[in-house]
Amino acid sequence: MGCASSTQKFGDTAKHHQPNTSAKQKFFIVIAHPEPQSMCQSIGNTAIEALLAAGHEVKVSRLYEEHFDALSTRKNFKEVKDSAHFKPPVEEAHATETKTFADDVEAELQKLEWCDVLIFQFPLYWFALPAVLKGWVDRIFASTRVYSHAQCFDTGVFKGKRAMLSFATGGPAFMYTPDGVNGDINSILRPIHRGIFQFVGFSVLSPNILYGAAHVSNDDRHQFLSEWANRVVTLHEEDVIEVGRYA
Repeated sequence: MGCASSTQKFGDTAKHHQPNTSAKQKFFIVIAHPEPQSMCQSIGNTAIEALLAAGHEVKVSRLYEEHFDALSTRKNFKEVKDSAHFKPPVEEAHATETKTFADDVEAELQKLEWCDVLIFQFPLYWFALPAVLKGWVDRIFASTRVYSHAQCFDTGVFKGKRAMLSFATGGPAFMYTPDGVNGDINSILRPIHRGIFQFVGFSVLSPNILYGAAHVSNDDRHQFLSEWANRVVTLHEEDVIEVGRYA
């Protein structure tokens, strides 16, 4: 995977998707938590209920409940171009041209292409996405279909659309400051914000973060969910954030 000049031709069949500027938006929420009764699931469900009540459209993928297979292999495709040597970008380009992505991959791709706003809902594991969600990205963010050498970052396929992270941490907020033991949360999130969302053209919204999820009171949980319900229905009115590049 990489971004090159617009003069390169490999994978140049990727196309831009026109942004929706209306007040009614299409949301795709990808939820990755193994416990249906968890706070992460409650945050995701709160968003779904609030968005639908406000007249927005919502599609959801619940990766654990759906037993999503996170391993990116030849099973991503109904046919392969080279059965002797597996090169994912080559096979993804071939599947884009021949419309031969596996049904589960194609279903997720269509939801991704359909949405105006993409939300990842998850617990922060080891300063990163849970493995099943990272595997979802590996399988669904396919070369030529989702990005190409000529279409990434400022010229990305999803330019004009927005994406955001909504997640819970184990530690309290003070641990995720520049002087905290875990470091600045913005630096921790940059590989996702920059390396995943912005790479394919999404603009990034400020994350929705519940710090120290296992230790907050019931009152604080209810307040967090209420504030999230009020916020999520007006995300189309928010300014995007400056992510920054790696030093």
